[in-house]
Amino acid sequence: MWNPELLTEYADKSVLPGGKTKVLNKYVSFKVLILDEWLIQDLSKDDIEFIFELSERRFDSASTVFCTLYRQEDWVKRLGGGTYAESIVERFAHNSTWVETGDVNMRQIFSRA
Repeated sequence: MWNPELLTEYADKSVLPGGKTKVLNKYVSFKVLILDEWLIQDLSKDDIEFIFELSERRFDSASTVFCTLYRQEDWVKRLGGGTYAESIVERFAHNSTWVETGDVNMRQIFSRA
């Protein structure tokens, strides 16, 4: 699950008592979390802080799969730069396998079928 569902759920529940913790605990508990359309939209400061906390809690204990159009070297910039962005990328990059599809757009390939 990813944009907008994950961030919408976080925004909606963060105004409730204990809501932020409940959402974090929910997504930390998944053994495998798939973040589809990763970084396709601009993230707010609250979104980035949530992703930072999520990355901290999942670090070295669970798997996260990113489906994105952006290369790894562009992630820090897409996350707004700075310490949070660098920390998020570092945590997810640690012990990770990166599969780059290059400039291949699978939607274009399969639309011809």
